[in-house]
Order: sequence, then structure tokens, then C-alpha cells
Amino acid sequence: MGRFVARRLLQMIPVFLGTTALIFYMVHALPGDPVAAMWGDKAPDPVQLAALRHQMGFDKPLVQQYLDYMGNLLTGDFGTTLAGRPVLDVITEALPVTVRLALLAFTIEIVLGVSIGLFAGLRRGKAFDKGTLVMTLLLISIPVPVLGFIFQTIFADNLKWVTPTVQDSNDITQLMLPAIVLGSLSLAYVARLTRTSIAENIKADYVRTAVAKGLPRRKVIGTHLLRNSMIPVVTFLGTDLGALMGGAIVTEGIFNVKGVGNALFHAINLKEGSTVSGFVAFLVLVYLAAGLIVDLLYAVLDPRIRYA
Repeated sequence: MGRFVARRLLQMIPVFLGTTALIFYMVHALPGDPVAAMWGDKAPDPVQLAALRHQMGFDKPLVQQYLDYMGNLLTGDFGTTLAGRPVLDVITEALPVTVRLALLAFTIEIVLGVSIGLFAGLRRGKAFDKGTLVMTLLLISIPVPVLGFIFQTIFADNLKWVTPTVQDSNDITQLMLPAIVLGSLSLAYVARLTRTSIAENIKADYVRTAVAKGLPRRKVIGTHLLRNSMIPVVTFLGTDLGALMGGAIVTEGIFNVKGVGNALFHAINLKEGSTVSGFVAFLVLVYLAAGLIVDLLYAVLDPRIRYA
């Protein structure tokens, strides 16, 4: 197991470097000069413009800029915004909000998605199963901005249960509606994955053997059927946790949540390359860590899987 973890950690290094290099290049390839944009509609002074570009390192070749950025990143320095504020401060301020939002959405999709998929798989071909397929297909078909607008109209404007936008991003009760919107698409996929896996494995020989041995139905389903059926679901959930962190940019914009997505959206508009690269570097680490955890969970869910 230790050798497997060490090998996976080594494999993460080129993935991290390649991803950050690609994002760094794409951000700096955007049209416009972020330094000149600091003057607004006024024409920038050429001397001051050149001095600021030199101070921020924008006059260096792009490869050298990336190497300098990675060198600073290894020491915990994520760079500074154009306003002179450390990017790490922006991340630490916005990150707790997005983590709460993502974990709330993650919990909703696990509890509801797995439960709905389990009951649909056990009742394959019946009314509940058909209703689940229709409902999940509807959720998959509706874009997140449209779904957010629908939820705002129903629960905020008509029913008056919540405010249209989040007034306090640190209040977890106000994050319930954005979390439902954020996790709705993933919930539909989890429900369909669980339903399909349950429906396939319920015909397996080990389930028939467990039933023939007289094991209680609850133990057959919980210990044998559900445990083996969760492997494809866990694979999806592992990658989805990082997707929720990154995908929050749309949901946070709709509901005015002051999190990572909101800060990243403003950084992209202002062409702040160091801010965007810092957030992306953190999200890449989340993806890599989630992938490693998923691989380790395989051995827990399926005893046949062993890592030498």
C-alpha cells in the first residue's frame, strides 16, 4: 500500500506542473493588458506603465514568468493581485465559504442520490424507477443558470422562504438553496449510476448465494449488494468533489455567494493572472487528492482489490 501511495504521489507531479503551465499560458494569452487596465479609460503613462510591468515581472519571457511563479509557489507565495493584496489572503478568505457550499451540495447528492438510486434499482421497471429516470433526465437537461433562476423564482419570489441572493455567506442556512442548485446535476448522475449498478448486481451470483443462505434482506442489500455497487459511484463522487469546487463559479455568481467561484470570476474579468493561477493550482491539488482517496477506497469497498 505504501509503495502504491508513493507511486501515485510521484505521478501527481507532472500532472500538477502540466495543468498549472497550461492555465498560466491561457490566462496570459487573453487579449488586453491587465496593467494598462489599471488606468481605466485614461491613457496610461508610458514610463509608469513600463515601471509597473517591470515591477510585476510582465516584461520577462512567459517561460521565465512561469518558472518564477512556480518557485514562489513552492515557498507558499501565491503572488499578489494587481491591487497589491497577497493572493493567499484572497484564497483563505473565499475558500471556507466555497468549502461549506461544496460539502453541503456533496452531502445532498450523496444522501439523496444514493437513496433514490437504491430504491429505483430495487424496483426496476416499476413506477418509482420510471419516475426517477424522468426526474434525473430533466435535471441533467436543465442548465445550472436556468435551474438557479427557477429556484429563485419559486422559493424566493413566490414562496418567500429564502432571499433571492445570499446576504451572509457565512450563514450555512442561507447556502441551502445554492447548494441544492449546485448539487442537482451531480445528484441526477449519482442516482442514475446507483440505480444501474444496483439493477445489474442484484442478479449476481453472490447475491443469490447470500439469499439462499438465509441472510436477512437488510444485510444482503447493505453489506453485499450496496457495497459492491458503490464502486462506480465512488469514482464519480471523487472527481465530482473537485468539480463542485470549480463549478461553484456559476452558482456563486447567481446567488451572490462570496466564495472561490465569485473571486475567480472577478479575477478573470480583471485579467489577474496570478490570482487565477493561484486558485487553479489549489483546485488541481483538490482533484489530485480526491483521485488518490478514491483509489484507496476501492480496496475498502471491494476486498478483491489489493495494492501491492
